[in-house]
Amino acid sequence: MSKWNLVIKVGQCENCQNCVIAARDEHVGNDFPGYAAPAAASAESPIRILRRVQGASHMVETTYLPVLCNHCDDAPCMRVGGDAIRKRSDGIVIIDPEKARGRKDIVKSCPYHAIVWNEDLQLPQTWIFDAHLLDQGWQHPRCEQTCPTGVFEAVKLDDAAMAEKARREGLDVLLPNLETKPRVWYSGLKRWKSCFIGGSVSATVGGVVECVAGAAVALYAGDQRVADTVSDAFGDFRFGGLEKNSGMYRIEIHHALGNASRECKVGESVYLGEVSLKLAASEVEVD
Repeated sequence: MSKWNLVIKVGQCENCQNCVIAARDEHVGNDFPGYAAPAAASAESPIRILRRVQGASHMVETTYLPVLCNHCDDAPCMRVGGDAIRKRSDGIVIIDPEKARGRKDIVKSCPYHAIVWNEDLQLPQTWIFDAHLLDQGWQHPRCEQTCPTGVFEAVKLDDAAMAEKARREGLDVLLPNLETKPRVWYSGLKRWKSCFIGGSVSATVGGVVECVAGAAVALYAGDQRVADTVSDAFGDFRFGGLEKNSGMYRIEIHHALGNASRECKVGESVYLGEVSLKLAASEVEVD
């Protein structure tokens, strides 16, 4: 049987908040019996955007991660909620707006923190995949329709076809160790988790400090050379895709204007700042 899944393309999110606003707009003051009760104007949106900022100075990278109900096949909220929560045959999880009243424990059960509390109605609520709209014939949830950068892709496939799509496109889920079998998948999730080492190559030419383009930069982990790049027109270089807390690295830089070496420890991303090239003593011209 075909079931709904949502693919989120991490690198395309620009934090415009359209999906957040759409989720609030759909439910604030609107009653959808059997699906969801009205949300208050002051209520927290069931869609939130996490932000990760890496680096320093002018080499800063900001990544945004939309998080919402994962509509898990083995949902922790269902184990806690009992008959207050049901999973439809199309994969969508619905918190019953009547049976779940007063059940604040349901909010705490979600490891993704995707269930919000409606204080006015004393009711746990979440993103319902816009099931009330899909049941009317809509082809996409509002988050997908309102996103200007194509972050969201709702697909209805059987489990085998979705597993193949995930394998082919390199999709991942949040917190896979929990084995909740989420139906929300992420493309580019490694970008959210990975780190970089970067720097800016410079040299003193005729008494003036200049950025150096085309310098050969090598990255070493211990004695192993793991990556190579060259500095760009502004003298900048960057090695991405490094794991958090992956230990010590060494940068070796070579150019006709000189050489340089730096060591750093990667916990989070590292910007080395300006790395000045120096000629070896044997290479310095003596009049």
